[in-house]
Amino acid sequence: MVDLLGAVDVRELASRLDVTPTKKLGQNFVTDPNTIRRIVSAAKLGGQETVVEIGPGLGSLTLGLLEVAEKVIAVEIDPKMAAELESTIAKRAPGKNFTLVRDDALKVFDLPAAPDALVANLPYNISVPVLLHFLEQFPSIQTGLVLVQAEVAHRLAAEPGSKIYGIPSVKLAWYAESALAGNVGRNIFWPVPNVDSALVYFSKRAVPLGDEQLRLKTFEVADAAFGQRRKTLRQALSNWAGSAAEAERILTAAGISPQARGEELDVHQFVAIARAR
Repeated sequence: MVDLLGAVDVRELASRLDVTPTKKLGQNFVTDPNTIRRIVSAAKLGGQETVVEIGPGLGSLTLGLLEVAEKVIAVEIDPKMAAELESTIAKRAPGKNFTLVRDDALKVFDLPAAPDALVANLPYNISVPVLLHFLEQFPSIQTGLVLVQAEVAHRLAAEPGSKIYGIPSVKLAWYAESALAGNVGRNIFWPVPNVDSALVYFSKRAVPLGDEQLRLKTFEVADAAFGQRRKTLRQALSNWAGSAAEAERILTAAGISPQARGEELDVHQFVAIARAR
């Protein structure tokens, strides 16, 4: 078994590196090995995957992933933690297949190997943009598990008809089917956050909903629909379509009531609107 980091280890590493987790980067380190193994288990890895991890920090989750995955590629922007991470992995998980990419995750467009899975404790402030960025840039990703702020987790996994269903829900649904995969207590983080956290598991659609051009059109429809979510789609899509009358024509052609609202539609209906334009 890999020698995972505990609470004392995390604090000692941070102290030695003079690293203080910052709200600006949305950093909260997991300090409990049992929770790490629960997160890895929830990722449903088979053991042959190349896993990409975003924001590994001091390496708590990285070590847990290396117990199971064939290869782990970690993307870290913080230079101090990136410098220490490789030695931590070499010491605690010798011989494991690990690669470090020192870069801003939102600016990563290439990786040393094609990832099969994405597993990460995502920085709270960029969790949705970075998740969507990796799904767009790396179509090889088939499954994933992300630990995010509970509110964000519920939005990502929300179903149509819910008040929290919105743009993140539709955009993740374009790529994959998703579901909540459990809650994570505040006390296993350092520093202890003032919000709850939860896990979201996703699995890539076996049959893509369309090509890149259709994806962009569908995302435009979702952005417009939820930009004015209290309005009917006839009104909310009027700027996107050019006029309310044209929006009504497109909606009718797509088999959707012009009086409906965005929160009532599933991703397939958003795709139908994009196709009908």
